[in-house]
Amino acid sequence: MHPHIQQLIHCINLEEKEQAERYRLDQAHTLKSLKAEGLALHPISVTRKAFGYADYPEISFRLSFPTETSMFRDGAAIECFKQDEEPIKGILLNLEGKAGEFRLFAPDFPDWMEDEGVGIKLAPDTRTTGIMKKVLTSLEQDKKLFGLFEKLHGEEKSLINNSIELNNDLPQLPSLAAEGPGLNESQQQAITAIIQNEEMTIVHGPPGTGKTTTLIEAIQQLTAKGEKIMVSAPSNAAVDNICKGLLNKGVKLLRVGNSGKVDEAVFPYTPEGKLVNSKLQKDIRQLKLRAEEFRRMALKYKRSFGKAEREQRNLLFKEVKSIRTEIKQLQQYNEEKLLAEAAVIAGTPIGLYDAGLNKIQFDHLIVDEAGQCIEPLAWCLFSFATKIVLAGDHWQLPPTVLSQAAIQAGFNKSVLEIAIEHSANIHLLNIQYRMKPVIAGFSSAYFYKGLLQSAAHLVNSSTHLTFIDTAGSGFNEKRGPDGMSLQNEGELNIIQQLLQSGGFIPEETAFISPYSGQVLAAKERLPKEMRISTIDSFQGQEKENIILSLVRSNDDCEIGFLKDYRRMNVAITRAKEQLIVIGDSATIGADAFYQAFLNYVEQHGTYRTVWEFEIG
Repeated sequence: MHPHIQQLIHCINLEEKEQAERYRLDQAHTLKSLKAEGLALHPISVTRKAFGYADYPEISFRLSFPTETSMFRDGAAIECFKQDEEPIKGILLNLEGKAGEFRLFAPDFPDWMEDEGVGIKLAPDTRTTGIMKKVLTSLEQDKKLFGLFEKLHGEEKSLINNSIELNNDLPQLPSLAAEGPGLNESQQQAITAIIQNEEMTIVHGPPGTGKTTTLIEAIQQLTAKGEKIMVSAPSNAAVDNICKGLLNKGVKLLRVGNSGKVDEAVFPYTPEGKLVNSKLQKDIRQLKLRAEEFRRMALKYKRSFGKAEREQRNLLFKEVKSIRTEIKQLQQYNEEKLLAEAAVIAGTPIGLYDAGLNKIQFDHLIVDEAGQCIEPLAWCLFSFATKIVLAGDHWQLPPTVLSQAAIQAGFNKSVLEIAIEHSANIHLLNIQYRMKPVIAGFSSAYFYKGLLQSAAHLVNSSTHLTFIDTAGSGFNEKRGPDGMSLQNEGELNIIQQLLQSGGFIPEETAFISPYSGQVLAAKERLPKEMRISTIDSFQGQEKENIILSLVRSNDDCEIGFLKDYRRMNVAITRAKEQLIVIGDSATIGADAFYQAFLNYVEQHGTYRTVWEFEIG
């Protein structure tokens, strides 16, 4: 077996082990510690119970308390638990604010579902890791696919220079001379490259450059040529984003995978959505009613009963399982028909892998947000199409990996980053349409070699970039009440004063921070109308005004995972009109990247000190 394949499988095993260790609930890993780390939500209040797609039990719930939920991503493997009861495995369908839904892999709801003390916690995603290992193990058997693998892991040097030189004297970007209608030149070049693609094309889309718009136009042109396209992204939200754009253009699309967390505008184009009001749906409804009757009969036998009753109950649940299989077969027949008719089939990597697409030959695979896709997930898709397009930005946040040993082995290196190192067919989208030029200037110079320009209509007209320096104020970082994530109360005091000054509309303003502890504290103190989020959860989003709290302030100049400058790149490219960063220059300024940022603000923005505020 190829050494790098062995290395990837080893890293998957490390990640599995780390997940099992981190998510365990026992004497060493108490419920309190899991909640403190954002790995458990407890208690939850059940607001609705129903049997959903394929007749699995689905639960809607609410949280009655503010807590860190960024680890609970759509599609995450979970366990529903209660003390002294056997936990039940499931999947998180969605979680927005304090409301969410999950599906249980069980024939029925547990008796204790609506009792006090019920919670959910993250569980190891052995299904996804198992699929990745299976795909990697068989990779060398496909000569063409393995040929691509060898190209992406060859010994030759990169065909382009991706090194970024640190420049402390960063220029302010000029705006473009004119803003032409429709697509700009770099977008048109990327579309042409996709249309002419023979093996792999990379679309490098920095923040605000219209990457999704470019992909949608390219997909339209490919489908007009009669090509069948597979579209994927690592998250359901990213898949739905491109799906909505394609549907607006009239593209014949089928969205597969977890229908429980599909945008309501996209849901009618899922297999389940297309069933609505059909004869097949009526047949399935009758089967579900039968299953419900058998379940009701089985549940007459409560926790204490004899052997005969137990056998009867098991037989009844066997009937429920048999009906569920029949429902799945009917749905599969329906889905095969829909798959054949669609010009574009979209879903997450595992959603597509599970959709039974092996008999379909796709002309193109297009992976959006490829900068957040770990390599093994990509190989789950690469066999489906002869031509591949990777789109994203490797200078934003990398894929999430829990195991430090796996990270040290490079497991959090995205497939986009790997491909960029070994490909010459890279097309940079070089005009951003989101931010005022002064906000975009630092990222352009530091991450994008000064090539990222601002559209002509984005003119600097007032103060758009501010740094508020807390050095010398005694606003030191502290551990939160959970003893885990960091907080900085002094920074929140300054932010409250800023908001009270009346210059910000809460609905148009977002608070972001790298530390979940600071986010939790902010949710208690800042206006409820504001979007309050970790940087990681805010990637891909934007607001008129962004207030960024850096938190770190200590005598040792320790900055922790602020060292991953890609996180800062995400943070400082979310604001359209005004970016305010608050932090301690004495702590962060010891780092060359942050010193360069501070120099840039002094030259092109507004540099304020904490002493301008009431700091009593």
